[in-house]
Amino acid sequence: MQYTIEPIAFVNNTRKDIADDQWGPVISTIELVENIDEASLRGIHEFSHLEIIFYFDKVSDDKIQYEARHPRNNTNYPEVGIFAQRGKNRPNKIGVTIVELIELKQRSFIVKGLDAIDGTPIIDIKPVMKEFLPRDEVRQPDWSISLMKNYWGD
Repeated sequence: MQYTIEPIAFVNNTRKDIADDQWGPVISTIELVENIDEASLRGIHEFSHLEIIFYFDKVSDDKIQYEARHPRNNTNYPEVGIFAQRGKNRPNKIGVTIVELIELKQRSFIVKGLDAIDGTPIIDIKPVMKEFLPRDEVRQPDWSISLMKNYWGD
């Protein structure tokens, strides 16, 4: 089975190169494509945070991981499956990040902390609601805490 997904918006920011760290201070503008009505953003300004679903379009197919690997190819981290990490080399190349909404404009909005480079296609936008966040304490292995130490960098 195959699906076709068209971008609803694109990212505009100063990050031109793929990099793994220092995403926290990044300010991005997300602008809707022409065929998406600006009314689709009505009411979004009432939320402090948004969940942005995007497509890692710059990851070449030959870089996709289907099995286990060391995160960031760092042998100090255990070998874990691609679905036990958030790397960009995923089978369907989909990224998801919760961002802070800074400002809403007519056909675009400004966010902080989106870990997507300039020109990245946006697949969907969802408001963050407390009721969809984990109700219990989040548990994660020590290696992931180490890996994320400089990711946001703010």
